[in-house]
Amino acid sequence: MTRARTLALFAAVAIAAAAGGAAYYRWSKSSPGDAGKVAERVYAARLPDLKGVPQPLEQWRGRVLVVNFWATWCAPCREEIPGFVRLQERHRSRSLLFVGIAIDQPEKVSEFAREFGINYPLLIGGLDSMELLRDAGNRAGVLPYTLIIDRAGNLVSREPRGLKEARLEGILSPLL
Repeated sequence: MTRARTLALFAAVAIAAAAGGAAYYRWSKSSPGDAGKVAERVYAARLPDLKGVPQPLEQWRGRVLVVNFWATWCAPCREEIPGFVRLQERHRSRSLLFVGIAIDQPEKVSEFAREFGINYPLLIGGLDSMELLRDAGNRAGVLPYTLIIDRAGNLVSREPRGLKEARLEGILSPLL
């Protein structure tokens, strides 16, 4: 193969890869339905807590709600949760509430909660929570995935992948 042909082939592959990456990014950021429907779907969910008791997310309406989908085996989840614990402690009196929806086994989640000192409600997600993830715009099913809902029930932000504490504090500060 000639040098010119090799360069042309390389350029074509690079352009195709860039176009595919841009298309995937747009697809993964898009969401079915509008933000209001996502928040209402979150409030309509009922998921079991660590004792198996179904908990309606509706009970937390009126608070600034940070709903985090995660798993004990997820490395970015393990990195962001200590920051969530600190923010929950710091802003609890200002009606901030984190709710963790674990895509995992209850026993593993309980052990993880003790190890990390989790100070907010943890729920166990199943098939319903996977549907909720898709409804919230996370079609690829990435973890962690975090939704931030203001006191009025408006979806303020969708955050795929890990969240740094400082970034989350910046999103939450105007809402508190």
